[in-house]
Amino acid sequence: MTGLTRLPLCLLCLSLTQQVFSQTFTGSNTLTGEDWPRHRGCSELRGITNAKIGDGLKLNWSFETGDFLKSSPVVSDGLVFIGSDSGSLHALSVNEGKEVWKFETTFGIEAPPLVLDGVVYFGSTDGFLYAVKARNGNVIWKYETGGEIMGAANQAIRPKSKDSVIVVGSYDNFVHCVNAKSGKLVWRFETQNYVNGVPTIYNNKSVVFGGCDSVLYIVGLEDGKLIRSVEVEAPIAASVSVADGIGYVGNMDRAVMAFDLETGNIVWNYRQKNFPYFSSPAVTPKFVFIGGRDKGLHCISRITGKQEWRFSARGRIDSSPVVAGEKVVFGSMDGKLYVISLDSGEEISSYEVGESISSTPAVLRDQILVGCEDGNVYSFSTSLLK
Repeated sequence: MTGLTRLPLCLLCLSLTQQVFSQTFTGSNTLTGEDWPRHRGCSELRGITNAKIGDGLKLNWSFETGDFLKSSPVVSDGLVFIGSDSGSLHALSVNEGKEVWKFETTFGIEAPPLVLDGVVYFGSTDGFLYAVKARNGNVIWKYETGGEIMGAANQAIRPKSKDSVIVVGSYDNFVHCVNAKSGKLVWRFETQNYVNGVPTIYNNKSVVFGGCDSVLYIVGLEDGKLIRSVEVEAPIAASVSVADGIGYVGNMDRAVMAFDLETGNIVWNYRQKNFPYFSSPAVTPKFVFIGGRDKGLHCISRITGKQEWRFSARGRIDSSPVVAGEKVVFGSMDGKLYVISLDSGEEISSYEVGESISSTPAVLRDQILVGCEDGNVYSFSTSLLK
């Protein structure tokens, strides 16, 4: 692993911290609320939408996919796309929850889909990355990796070649970059263990990810060559969220860290109870939000890395939070979907489904969709106040 450096996990000097966070928070990829075509909302995986939601939660519809569901929904052009443990990718009408079509694979689908230009890209535990037409599920191509695909794919335009590519991690220890139109391999980068999370796109020039080898990688989007890597203390099960040159991620030990993507330096390290983080963070100009297996939703100052508040659920929180205006939305293994205040961490509303929710919500204008481990997809109206 050429270029690997071991860095002390501690706060840098105040002047560096101020310099890092003096940059303007860029929100150009924040969604408007009409669609949710990517897991975590955008290629930087910030988990933010401009969709306005109300204070209530009313069940609109539910759709049964089978016995178990870990995938997260995405929404595009009036259709909800979600994978199931039975091996099907389901396309549902967003207003009624009626199945429009489904596509069958040979094993379960835990990875959230990605929708782009009328094509749905998704990985399966059968080791294939698929591209199918969004309107009817007809297959366009499939690309074989050497292991299970557990995380969503991401998309970007390579800076020199200007071609659209799909980037995905696999349990074959590689991150794969393939041409979006043909499914042909462009490059692949080898790690030393499984890659669970979604590869994050930084500044349209780099791919950022961690894995079970306890290393954070930054590789070139154009050629897949290593730019730098940072050894951390524990495996990383989730994805890195990026804003203004800083990456934010939790690990399977007990830490949430912020690191400078240009230098690899650790900006801050947040530690509370000795529980792991399987949730991916949401990042706003002021705060970082992340769920923990300590049953808490943590709000962390983006500048100092200090805790602002902590919301206590009754079960661990593997679901990744989504920020919608002044509200934070997430599910818990206690069987509830929560809407809480961004500023105070106080509960605004919740809905008890009854079974564990590890899926990440898709948040639209006055509508929240989420998968549940009882095998159902649920759609809620938020009773938007006019």
